[in-house]
Amino acid sequence: MPIRLKKFIGTIVLIVLVVVYAVLATAYASLHLADSSGWVHLLYFFFTGILWVVPAMFLIRWMEAKPKR
Repeated sequence: MPIRLKKFIGTIVLIVLVVVYAVLATAYASLHLADSSGWVHLLYFFFTGILWVVPAMFLIRWMEAKPKR
């Protein structure tokens, strides 16, 4: 697959991943953490803010890989 096509597909998937992940993380926090303290919210959003990096890292690694010939 040409590198430009991989980067295009990867960019679209990355944008969708971030948007869907942010909506799901916020919805979960709204439903389950509404009555929790500020420290619980801080820890939850700190860890969920970092957690999306793992799938994004694999996606970016795939996007940057040299095409096999």
